[in-house]
Amino acid sequence: MAEHEFLCRGARVRVRDGEVEVLTDPAVSYCPYVAATYGIKRIDKAAVARIVRMKMERFGFCCPHRRFVEKLIVPFGSSEMMSVCLRRGLLDCAVTVCEGAGTVIASDPGLVQGIGAMLNGILRTSPLEPVIRHIEARGGVLLDREEAVIDQVAGVEEAICRGFKRIAVTVIGPRASIIPKLRELEAEHEGVRLAIFSTCNTLVEERDLRCLGQADVVCASASRLIREHIGPRALAQLGVSIPVFLLTPLAKELAFTYLTEVRASLVAFRARMPYLVAEKQPILARGCSGCGSCGGCR
Repeated sequence: MAEHEFLCRGARVRVRDGEVEVLTDPAVSYCPYVAATYGIKRIDKAAVARIVRMKMERFGFCCPHRRFVEKLIVPFGSSEMMSVCLRRGLLDCAVTVCEGAGTVIASDPGLVQGIGAMLNGILRTSPLEPVIRHIEARGGVLLDREEAVIDQVAGVEEAICRGFKRIAVTVIGPRASIIPKLRELEAEHEGVRLAIFSTCNTLVEERDLRCLGQADVVCASASRLIREHIGPRALAQLGVSIPVFLLTPLAKELAFTYLTEVRASLVAFRARMPYLVAEKQPILARGCSGCGSCGGCR
């Protein structure tokens, strides 16, 4: 029985043999990205289920016939940034997560983008043989082919053992505590440089902030805590409605390289961080303060 569990708008969702079950209420009642992409302006459990089913129908998300879309889709997305920087030679590989495969080590820019293009924050997954075959045919390495284990620390260790030095790694909000472990691993290996992308952060808690501050790139998602505590530390910011905070010189180098391939018109100006426009921010669900204390995604 194929089973996948992941986050979508702060709700925990399970897909079991193609059936969608929304396990917890979403933390967000309105998201500008969701409104623009799916035409959904009010987010509740039914809307979350609809979003997931649309992704399953359009892209084979959580299905054996999963599509790997290689074009840049999400503005300022982590997979978009990583794939461009792999192609430009700033990174050697990326350690990411794919439903149906678990932790994946990939150096093919198209594969990295194909994995992440429409991905949610995967909490656990089980193997899907067609997905595994596609990843391996593109040169991707699975940490655990039999169980589709998700372990980003072990994934980075494996990447280092395979000789990679400039390694990007994605870490979702509920796993923020592993970021210091990744930095320790980086310090133990001479010449290794990690680019840590912190994603899916809608329900991070105060205790996570110290860990998130050690990342390079932090997506604010719908988190009030990240906007208030991580945003002021940013060297630069991409986007306004869903800000992406660049905390290190490496993050700026990667992001600005990515921007050379963005076709949209852009404007750059000096501003105090974070730069927010109130009416463009996601709206949290009633009763959700954005502090993550409910632990709904844990």
